[in-house]
Amino acid sequence: MSENTDYGHNLENVVYLELLRRSDRLYTGKSNDKEVDFVQIDKNGYKNYFQVAWTAMDGKTLERELAPLNAIKDSNAKYLLTMDAFSGDSYNGIRKLNVVDWLLEAALF
Repeated sequence: MSENTDYGHNLENVVYLELLRRSDRLYTGKSNDKEVDFVQIDKNGYKNYFQVAWTAMDGKTLERELAPLNAIKDSNAKYLLTMDAFSGDSYNGIRKLNVVDWLLEAALF
């Protein structure tokens, strides 16, 4: 890949395609002025929210990625998917997961 490759955008495409496979319906969302990468309605009718970032190790990036999910006031599942090696953290109920682990656990979603 060239130096100009946008890894975050490519990662979003991978997540989008996997969510399409797992879902009955898939949307992009907006909460106030903040955009949510994906709103998934799964095959059981449950709603899940996803933010995707290549990394969220920097505090400012983490805050930016969590903001749209924190603005959603319902109790549906919210996920931040990244390539960060360390995952499993939870921020106000938002689960940060390694995207590769998430992809490999497809049967759980």
